[in-house]
Amino acid sequence: MGEVEEEAPSGGESKPHSSRPRLTVLPLIALIFYDVCGGPFGVEDSVRAGGGPLLSLLGFIVLPIFWSLPEALITAELAASFPENGGYVVWISAAFGPFWAFQEGFWKWASGTLDNALYPVLFLDYISHSLSFFARSFCLVFLTAALTYLNYRGLHLVGLSAIVLTAFSLSPFIAMAFLAIPRIRPNRWIKFDRKRLDLRAYFNSMFWNLNYWDKASTLAGEVDNPSRTFPKAIFGAVVLVVLSYAIPLLAGTGALDEAKTGEWTDGYFSQVGFEIGGTWLKLWIQAAAAMSNMGLFEAEMSSDSFQLLGMSEMGMLPTIFAKRSKYGTPTYSILLSATGVIILSCMSFQEIIEFLNFLYALGMLLEFAAFIKLRIKKTDLYRPYKIPVNTIGAVVICIPPTVLLVLVMCLASTRTLVVTGTVMIFGFVLYFFVGKLKEWEWVEFLTTPLEKTETDKEAYVSLLLEGSSVNKEEPQQREIDSSLEGIIKIE
Repeated sequence: MGEVEEEAPSGGESKPHSSRPRLTVLPLIALIFYDVCGGPFGVEDSVRAGGGPLLSLLGFIVLPIFWSLPEALITAELAASFPENGGYVVWISAAFGPFWAFQEGFWKWASGTLDNALYPVLFLDYISHSLSFFARSFCLVFLTAALTYLNYRGLHLVGLSAIVLTAFSLSPFIAMAFLAIPRIRPNRWIKFDRKRLDLRAYFNSMFWNLNYWDKASTLAGEVDNPSRTFPKAIFGAVVLVVLSYAIPLLAGTGALDEAKTGEWTDGYFSQVGFEIGGTWLKLWIQAAAAMSNMGLFEAEMSSDSFQLLGMSEMGMLPTIFAKRSKYGTPTYSILLSATGVIILSCMSFQEIIEFLNFLYALGMLLEFAAFIKLRIKKTDLYRPYKIPVNTIGAVVICIPPTVLLVLVMCLASTRTLVVTGTVMIFGFVLYFFVGKLKEWEWVEFLTTPLEKTETDKEAYVSLLLEGSSVNKEEPQQREIDSSLEGIIKIE
């Protein structure tokens, strides 16, 4: 899909429009950074829940190897192979068909909307804990509306602003790290109080702060030369995320008295800055937190809305979700995601994290299964970037993150199991309801069929293989313009 459309007209024809700016490596690194991290804001609770600095530091050094890196590698391979809006929904459709692709899309959209509901809350936590209920509610709605409008104004603008926000959000922690050096006592890093350990909160905090590497794949159709750009951006973001967590935690926990471990809760880095550098550093961190939450919100909103756009282009959602504004953004998809954020932002921080982690874990298990199945069944699938392992190696790569996913799900509370179980049942019912809406022609869909036959799947793979031979002759000119059509637009 080398060209984009202003809106999806009836009949499924797209209007070519190649003048819109595309995302390049640096803006995509910044967007992935904000999809996953956005800075060390929100990691403070891992120190308290982990019973001290030791488990928090170990978690952010070790878990990226066993969790973040495998997910990033798999995302790089699949996003390069399927450079379409919708990302993981397209992968699951190619591997398991439209039913599970729809469930993946619903789970990931629900998880992403829950995740986005956190950022206005975190922003207000850093600014003030003393707002009344009505003042806080007004601020949440106002922030959501303002940030949604910025997202509406264009993905390219969001990508460029993410670069600036990344630099500003990390700047106070670079200053804090240098100021903390004379006060650091390395023995403080190994402090651990088993009595204070809250295993469920610890793993939920760690998991939340290290997930969503696959999120930017939903924007693949808006990326310049995605088959080459995505792998570069993914690996650049991995390095940036790990450093942005490890350095502030090493500085803060090494410079402060371990007796204050129990005070490490959301928003505590501003107090750390005050004790290390004074009021000016505290205010700088608070300003950085506000800017970071803007970037987090924008990146998540972009990913969620373009996922809905991709699903609409696949015939899984009504045509209205594929319609674009004059800025190229999916207007109604953005509005739906923003509405979900406002409704869910009344929940507590820990509730949101636990619910979204469980839904995200379900989706990731399906993605790992799709990755392995495509490696086994579609050995000739064109892969511009391929993890340099065979099929057995691909299975081995998925084992550590799968174990972590199952662990997080096993630690879920009964309330989380009930809520996510209800969401899953709703997703099953919604799939068949959407199918009936299309059958009865009550709302407009693109002409792509919701159901996809085995012949359609093979036709898509054939298209990719043809693209492969072309690319080997002219690497810089490869564009699988009809790859989305191949997977679900066979008439």
